[in-house]
Amino acid sequence: MKTAAHHWLRACAVLVLATTVDARANGQIVEQVKTYAISGTTAPELYASIGERGPKASVGRAIAHTNFKLTWQRKYEPQGDACTLVAAKPRLIITYTLPKPAGRLPAALQQRWDVFYEGVRRHELVHGEMIKQMVATIEKTTIGLSVPGDPGCKKIRQEITRPLSEASLAQRQQSSDFDRVELGDGGNVHRLILTFVNGQ
Repeated sequence: MKTAAHHWLRACAVLVLATTVDARANGQIVEQVKTYAISGTTAPELYASIGERGPKASVGRAIAHTNFKLTWQRKYEPQGDACTLVAAKPRLIITYTLPKPAGRLPAALQQRWDVFYEGVRRHELVHGEMIKQMVATIEKTTIGLSVPGDPGCKKIRQEITRPLSEASLAQRQQSSDFDRVELGDGGNVHRLILTFVNGQ
């Protein structure tokens, strides 16, 4: 999730808070949460600290961010004159980067923060689901793919790059469209920010 409201470039430490591993017969999904420390004793101060210390975005910094690392174990089998991808096991690591106050907050501010944080966290989880959907699409469009005239299983490795690229581009567009709605005027994240900072 990106916001163009800030342009600060200060770096900050990122800590791993929690990791969830979903081991499946056809692969493994690891979801982990990292936090970056922010400071302040008021909502505007905390939000300004996010602008100073949040993960880098294309313009300025973001409130939070979701990225991933995807690797595959693939099994190709020659079948006569052709080659077929008979199995593909993904290992997907999704990392959610979220803000966390470094110090104890006053009770009323903590309540406001909890609502804001949970809304941001849920937003990022949607990005995570989009990434999982991309992996499922790759599995659906590549496993069972067969390339004729490829007994050495060389052509097929190039052939599967097309559905891989298409799935990746679709996921990026879906993610961008989602952010545009959520961060736009009246969007869910836009309302979260206003409510947190201004108490609206």
